[in-house]
Amino acid sequence: MAGTFVIAQGGGPTAVINQTVVGATLEIRKRHPGARVLGSIHGVRGIRDGNYADLSAIPEDRLRLIAGTPSAALGSTRDKPDAGYCEVILKGLQKAGADAFIYIGGNDTSGTQQILTDAAGGKIAFVHAPKTIDNDLEENDHTPGFISAAEFVAGAFLSVDLDFRALPGIYVGIVMG
Repeated sequence: MAGTFVIAQGGGPTAVINQTVVGATLEIRKRHPGARVLGSIHGVRGIRDGNYADLSAIPEDRLRLIAGTPSAALGSTRDKPDAGYCEVILKGLQKAGADAFIYIGGNDTSGTQQILTDAAGGKIAFVHAPKTIDNDLEENDHTPGFISAAEFVAGAFLSVDLDFRALPGIYVGIVMG
């Protein structure tokens, strides 16, 4: 089965979200030679709008560089689709000829995948790849994204703390998650 696989990123970017895109792409290439891998630009909005990057065409050495890049290489979205929006997404996946949809993110992406799974009736495989800095997914101890975010924030605040010891006043830092 070659087929077409669609990958999208949702929610906040983390240091590990690009590694999941690259890992999934390379594994699809290995297990399904000739498969088409489409990266949806800005999460489910890209599916809605038919906006994809062909990840099948990117050389492996370049993909591996992307894996080490911070942020979300495909762009992300904060859209939280309801049943109506999921119907639009499903039509977009069908238009792209998707056999499988891998959605990377946290609770909202998990919920979206459940709505899509129920609506598709088994015609498309839906996979949720958990990545969240909130660490709030049910039945998980912790997820990739949480630890890297916690380590980054701890290091950043240690630096800021040392800098602000030299100055009078108060520093207020705000962190996602």
